[in-house]
Amino acid sequence: MTDQNSPPVLHAEGLTKRYGRRVALSHCDLQIPSGRVIGLVGPNGAGKSTLLQLACGLIAPTAGTLRVLGARPAADAAHLARVGYVAQDTPVYAALTVGDHLRMGARLNPSWDAALAERRIAQVGLHPRQKAGRLSGGQRAQLALTVAAAKRPELLILDEPAAALDPLARDGFLHHLMEYVGELGASALLSSHLLGDVARVCDHLVVLAAGRVQLAGDVADLLAHHHRLVAPRGELDRLPAGLELVRREPAGAYERAIVRTAAGTPPPAWTVEPVGLEELVLAYLGRAAGDPTVPAPSPEAAR
Repeated sequence: MTDQNSPPVLHAEGLTKRYGRRVALSHCDLQIPSGRVIGLVGPNGAGKSTLLQLACGLIAPTAGTLRVLGARPAADAAHLARVGYVAQDTPVYAALTVGDHLRMGARLNPSWDAALAERRIAQVGLHPRQKAGRLSGGQRAQLALTVAAAKRPELLILDEPAAALDPLARDGFLHHLMEYVGELGASALLSSHLLGDVARVCDHLVVLAAGRVQLAGDVADLLAHHHRLVAPRGELDRLPAGLELVRREPAGAYERAIVRTAAGTPPPAWTVEPVGLEELVLAYLGRAAGDPTVPAPSPEAAR
């Protein structure tokens, strides 16, 4: 259960990161409450990895501010110990054994939980003497996740950890991720372009595109405030107050539109259908990409 007095897991104001002339993130405002499993989604080049690297303190922002667990990222050794990170492709040291990874983790992390690490390694069928370079992709991912979680962090940050795994290995990885979150009482920030994985394990969503936050919030709230309207052609041109057009879907004599309803605004009397998480994400990504059937984004969309 979330502690209402806990600082946000991540709080960004005007966060901007440039690499030369290229802008990876532009004036991002974002506040994520603690106790969530957060899905960070967006197309390639959206700025997802940049945001996660900023959150880990691996790079510094060009402008704006970012606080993670109430402090500047990687502010000191104590703060580093509160965050576990699994980078893209779940890197491990090929020449080291599984046991070497655990011993290294114990030396580097003062709150290392050796019992948890050994128990989890056994559960996923790894032997301490196995060389990491000879592990399968799924096994390497499980080893990297175990090393990150055995720090007993308050926040696990995972950058596309299961993207290259086959469906069975990905299923096992997500299963163990949720077990870790439950056992540690931690928050988790999971970057992924696999919307099925996000729908399965995440209860908070951040949609990032073109270097900006397009949508953010608890999944249940977002789904409750988005609907698909079906009406005769032309009737959706002027929506009632309190409705924001996200994406229009022309179809014959009728047209459909995904809309966002303001708090307390009931859907109009047209045919109303629920919107799934994948449809919702694609609608906002299409709008950010300049889909001609989609209106320009409003500032409220990212709140």
